[in-house]
Amino acid sequence: MEHWDDFLAPYKQAVEELKVKLKGLRNEFERDHVHSPIEFVTGRVKPIVSILDKAAQKNIPLNKLATEMQDIAGLRMMCQFVDDITKVVELLRARNDFEIVEERNYISHKKVSGYRSYHVVLRYPVQTIHGERKILIEIQIRTLAMNFWATIEHSLNYKYRGDFPKDIRIRLQRAAEAAFLLDEEMSQIRLEIQEAQRVFSRKKDKPKE
Repeated sequence: MEHWDDFLAPYKQAVEELKVKLKGLRNEFERDHVHSPIEFVTGRVKPIVSILDKAAQKNIPLNKLATEMQDIAGLRMMCQFVDDITKVVELLRARNDFEIVEERNYISHKKVSGYRSYHVVLRYPVQTIHGERKILIEIQIRTLAMNFWATIEHSLNYKYRGDFPKDIRIRLQRAAEAAFLLDEEMSQIRLEIQEAQRVFSRKKDKPKE
């Protein structure tokens, strides 16, 4: 295993590059004064201790991390509405600066826990002084409600190491359904929401007299 700093450097570079590119998409929508399916973008490289924990859980040898662990580098793209997720996936499929190697739809096919999200795994080329290096990156595309639930579930999962007490597991499942119902209700009034946002945006941008 090479030094961790050397191993993770391309992943950090890829995250920063993709954050700039994907935030740029949002800026394009804003310049065209149309609804952006992208609310915001975040990214991170998995901490070393988390990489080692997952490698142990999944029986991944350290010399095969680059090919067998898909989420060492990860980005999250947040959307206001469920329909926006489809548009974001289409935007990613249309790009030619990376290759999509896998898609996992946990919205149509939610996990037993209630988890919903759309995952896209990319093979992204990073330019280094030693030449091009293609690495795997996972992008999770969610609504804000899905992300709120997933963040809470992740924290509890860390506390209980995946072995949730029955009452908490049931409450989490109920909360997941409530979050999805919220997304459905917001989708029903999305036109009104978007019009209100356009009015607010025009007022905000209007120069003061």
